[in-house]
Amino acid sequence: MKYSLRKNKALSLFILTTICTFSVNGQAADADAGKAKAATCFACHGENGVGIADTYPNLAGQKEGYLVSALKAYKEGQRTGGLAALMVPMVSSLSDADIADIAAYYSGLE
Repeated sequence: MKYSLRKNKALSLFILTTICTFSVNGQAADADAGKAKAATCFACHGENGVGIADTYPNLAGQKEGYLVSALKAYKEGQRTGGLAALMVPMVSSLSDADIADIAAYYSGLE
């Protein structure tokens, strides 16, 4: 009986943690909203996610988690090399939801 009670507590804790995580982080990323929010990104990374010059990376099809991580790293000053001087001002006003939406948009492109 003790084992199943522990198992049920663990399952209940997992479910509660999952629910709290979703309520804290908000809704799932919205690629359509991300396209609208990425309008300023198009100048370098293109609407289709292909950089307009060799110095600008292609974002189309990149893994969503990677894009979120990279954008947050720029915003938090953890990425400083390369074109960080251009990226930091671009991402400084983005919320976590904005970053998630933009990442969802670019990762969904091929």
